[in-house]
Amino acid sequence: MINDPLKTFVTVVEHKNLSRAAEELYLTHPNVISQIQSLEEELGTKLVDSTSNHLELTESGEIYYQYAKQILILQDKAKQEIKQLSNVVTGTLKVGASYTIGEYILPFVVADVAAHYPKVEIETSIANTEEIIKAVHDHHLNIALVEGEVNCSDLSVHPMMEDEIILVVPNQHPLARLPIVTSEHLQDQVWILRECGSGTRAFSDKLIKEWGIKVRKTYIFGSGQAVKQAVTAGLGIALVSRWIVRKELNAKELKSIRIKGKRLTRSFYLIGPKDQEMTEATEVFTEQLLALESSSGKKRDRYLTSKD
Repeated sequence: MINDPLKTFVTVVEHKNLSRAAEELYLTHPNVISQIQSLEEELGTKLVDSTSNHLELTESGEIYYQYAKQILILQDKAKQEIKQLSNVVTGTLKVGASYTIGEYILPFVVADVAAHYPKVEIETSIANTEEIIKAVHDHHLNIALVEGEVNCSDLSVHPMMEDEIILVVPNQHPLARLPIVTSEHLQDQVWILRECGSGTRAFSDKLIKEWGIKVRKTYIFGSGQAVKQAVTAGLGIALVSRWIVRKELNAKELKSIRIKGKRLTRSFYLIGPKDQEMTEATEVFTEQLLALESSSGKKRDRYLTSKD
């Protein structure tokens, strides 16, 4: 149970829903309301206007929310630095990740943990989402990050950062001349897909089915790196995470095309066995991930892209 009005306020604002905030913080609905009211009494101003379960920030609430976020981030940073002074974290941590995360995000998080906790030994495994989930389920991994949906009742699942899926096409492709496309433009195309078991493949299959797209031909590749190279080579079009094609887009080696009326997103998930006791090594790794998650989008992007 969280008894921190500042944390409660920020969680409520981010969910824009009192019940969902209460559920995440393991609080009762009245307890959440009480903590918000105590902040308002302390500040002498109304922070939120609520109707039923939906709420909107007042002007004062907008200001307070921005500072509250910064305070919580600084608190977490202070706790980490104090912890480093008081004890040395040791141990071995087995971390898994699906390909997109494992190739483009995980190395930087591991580097951060290694810099702060040099006594922690980290072993990493990268595979498709299905294989990583099985490895966590079988206790071969302590913790993992995946990009597909997780439907295992014996695993703890925490949604992390948002991932944008975009349509990429070869520069010489007819679609590359269009500023925006509809599902009609995507009919009878050659598609580059990931292998079955991949979170990106599941996402692509679902959308192609939902949009009623007739696929002329497919080519299957076992990694995001291979998919983007196939698109660059002119083999076909693909739906990919923006993470994996940032450099190619900047270098104009391939083209990203907007799909009319649609912004495609999914969540990255942090998973682990529910029955596993959290070691210090697992705890500090999770703290680094949560610190990254709690950063604003622009700050998070700078954090990662600065290490490209």
